[in-house]
Amino acid sequence: MSAEAGPATAEARNGAVRRVRLPADRRTPAAARAVVRSVLTEAHLDELANEALLLTTELTTNAVEHARTELDIEVIADEVGLSVTVSDFAPGSGDDALTVGSRNDATEINEVSERGRGLLLVDHFASRWGTTYLPTGKGVWFRLDRPGADAPAEANSGGTSTTTDAADNSAPSAGAMSELMQTAPDVYADDPLPDFAANLLSRVAEMVGAAGGTIRLDRGDGQGTQLLARFGRQPRPGSELLRVPLTVQRPYAGELELDAAPSAYAQPLAVLTAERLSLHLENDRLRRADVRRQAWLTFLAEASELLAQSLDVELTMALIPQLVVPRLGQWCAVHTTDEWGRLRLAAASHADESALPQLHKVLEETGPDSIQARLRGASRGAAQIPLGAPMEGFAVPLIVRGQRLGTLAVGRHQRHRHDPDQVAVLEDVARRAALAIENARIHAERRRVAQTLQQSLLPPVLPVVDGIGFAAEYVPTGDDAEVGGDFYDVVPLPDGRWLVVIGDVSGKGVQAAAVTGLVRDVIRVLVGDGKPLPEALARLNETLVERGGGRYCTLALAAVGVGDGGQLEVSLHLAGHDRPVLLAGAGGARFVGTGGTALGLLDTIISPTAEITLAPGDSLIFYTDGVTERRRGRELFGTDRLRDAAAPLAGYSADVVAARLRAAAINFSVEPPRDDIAVLVLRNDAV
Repeated sequence: MSAEAGPATAEARNGAVRRVRLPADRRTPAAARAVVRSVLTEAHLDELANEALLLTTELTTNAVEHARTELDIEVIADEVGLSVTVSDFAPGSGDDALTVGSRNDATEINEVSERGRGLLLVDHFASRWGTTYLPTGKGVWFRLDRPGADAPAEANSGGTSTTTDAADNSAPSAGAMSELMQTAPDVYADDPLPDFAANLLSRVAEMVGAAGGTIRLDRGDGQGTQLLARFGRQPRPGSELLRVPLTVQRPYAGELELDAAPSAYAQPLAVLTAERLSLHLENDRLRRADVRRQAWLTFLAEASELLAQSLDVELTMALIPQLVVPRLGQWCAVHTTDEWGRLRLAAASHADESALPQLHKVLEETGPDSIQARLRGASRGAAQIPLGAPMEGFAVPLIVRGQRLGTLAVGRHQRHRHDPDQVAVLEDVARRAALAIENARIHAERRRVAQTLQQSLLPPVLPVVDGIGFAAEYVPTGDDAEVGGDFYDVVPLPDGRWLVVIGDVSGKGVQAAAVTGLVRDVIRVLVGDGKPLPEALARLNETLVERGGGRYCTLALAAVGVGDGGQLEVSLHLAGHDRPVLLAGAGGARFVGTGGTALGLLDTIISPTAEITLAPGDSLIFYTDGVTERRRGRELFGTDRLRDAAAPLAGYSADVVAARLRAAAINFSVEPPRDDIAVLVLRNDAV
């Protein structure tokens, strides 16, 4: 750098002067060009238009991008040439100087600062240029002289200035630089980068007379360095090559190579080509990164949905490796921690199924240097732990609500290591997987409790009595983690008869189950003490009313005894329950009994007694509202359909009748039952 005079500022040169203040936005370069163009026309300096407009664009664009303040544009023309100064008002500009290389001693520019790349053009085309630092900001100026004209003596505009000498005669022309600057990719192409790179490479190779050239790019995706564009022939062994690295951010890396000797003419064109290509490569990197992030978000959403759909513990853990392999790793293993803190392999997957036995063998090995030992460390920690040979990868703990459930181990692909985005996605998968496993465990525990509680409310087996057939079918609600309020029972009476009971407590869940258990036990105690059925119902009603809680119960009770001639004498009491169906052995079905008051709603109840005689082959069918209220859209199964379904079953055993009616109710709709389905059949089996 050499300190020289700044741009001309005196208006007494019989030339033209313009001073304009412009805002710092995208329209400023166009407005600045219009000002310069008007001065050139007024001063008859049209031969300097290409260079002047190009350099004005570079300086204003650079100032808008980095200073982000208003800009003062000063244009001064005289009989010899043109001076343009672009000043900003950014504080601290004097400490943030742009640096460029010197052209002294006929050396070309080899390096420019990150913010000073646009000044490469200024250095090549301007007769002189420099940077002036003032208390209010910084000004960058350039001077263009007519070819063959002597530059006028100029006064410094104030401040300190650093200036470069004019480009030597071997520098590239404005037309050559403009041609490279105007080369742009096809905005309508699906992937414009290869064609754009090939076009740039062919143009710069023709400009510098290169016999060939290549552009190589490594996107950091495990594919290694790939050939992006090629021109001409392969370089000859031992020939001097012009190489320029592409200034792209990691993980991208690349190089422009020309089969031409480095020179003051070829080097700037190659650097400009690399810069032009690097800009679009950076756009490509950002676009691909955005597409990848969108793809990862979609993947995580789909993985969450799949994991949420499974409430089975084993199925959930088997699903996790299938989600990871091969998209996020070569292999994947899920280990869970038992109650003693030991790791147990729950599921594993490998991209190569033939390698799965070897994977299991390695994961089962013990010892201080084994994979299992490192997994134990991961299970106790809160961050990822690398896994070395022979199964390279890393492991992350499965943690949910502060509880450590185990580890998720993932092996890296053979061609590349996991990038930060993939690691973040895997950690997110581990969090979602841990939550899914915990939810599945909670659901399994709830299901186990519900099934145990439900089984305690139903008789394990129905009694076997000569001449009387008992059969029952029970289908719980579609949510197998909920306890229903339906129940049935067959109890021996002190007088030798049998009591058939079927009931439905309002609601579901633990509270409904508690009321169901209460009703069942109270009935057993009362009838065991020999209480008449009307009195037993009255006592039960009092108990439910005193208990409160808003729960009520419907019941159907039938005391069955063997009469003369093999007939069954039935005393039927209905407390708010649907009337049973009498299926005659000779054919025909009808409803019997008289409705009464549900239990737990009123202080007193009405429960009329209906005396029914069952001839040999006759059946009495009891059911809950889960059968009649089975839905298919807006349509209900209903009592009439139940009676019609029972009519063809005359003469069949109690087991067959119960099973057929259960199937008819279930097959009525494809949806899972919304309420418990209970069917209880009493049949006269006398011959």
